[in-house]
Amino acid sequence: MTINTEDLLNSILESLDRIKYINPSDIPSIDLYMDQVTTFMDSRLRGGVRNPGEDKILTKTMINNYAKNDLLPPPVKKKYSKEHVLLLIFIYYYKGIMSINDIQTLLRPITEQFFQNGKEFNLESVYREAFSMEKGEIERLKADVVDKFKLAEATFADAPKESQEFLRKFSFICLLSFDVYMKKQIIEKMVDELDRELQEEAKKDTKAGKDTKAGKDTKSGRETSSS
Repeated sequence: MTINTEDLLNSILESLDRIKYINPSDIPSIDLYMDQVTTFMDSRLRGGVRNPGEDKILTKTMINNYAKNDLLPPPVKKKYSKEHVLLLIFIYYYKGIMSINDIQTLLRPITEQFFQNGKEFNLESVYREAFSMEKGEIERLKADVVDKFKLAEATFADAPKESQEFLRKFSFICLLSFDVYMKKQIIEKMVDELDRELQEEAKKDTKAGKDTKAGKDTKSGRETSSS
């Protein structure tokens, strides 16, 4: 392949290095107004967007929509806590590959169990654990990208010489796209299974509640009758 395509690979690898983990210690411990939240997110995630001068990281409308769709607990007196910001980071990474409903299914148990729960193991603990794999995962991803690049480089040897560079780039994109497609399928299957499990648990809780209430009503009826 030509030096231009080699430069493309190097550019891709460099862009992966620009993807930075937001350390919870970098997030202000004080509650923030919405403008402060959007400014913070923009300052930390701007380097990873496709068009840094144009793309929006997070807007007021986005935050309001997340709250309306129960992805984000409502602010207190128009202020957002550190844990609100942690949830927004999860949402930011998920929204490119998941539907709003899928994100809701995935984050609802996290929010219910760990958001401002007053315990040592809280939402920040979940965030730290989930993102602790980030550095190693990026290195594995870079190695996988290089492998796919080399595989694509060996394709279309019989194609017209003037078309080979484009076709090999096309082949490289196809390999990357298939990888994304398959992983998206896996994610969707896992979220669907999680949704089924949560619905089953909700049904059991509802049934247990009805049985408890029925038992109390029966006992109350007996007491009334005996009196």
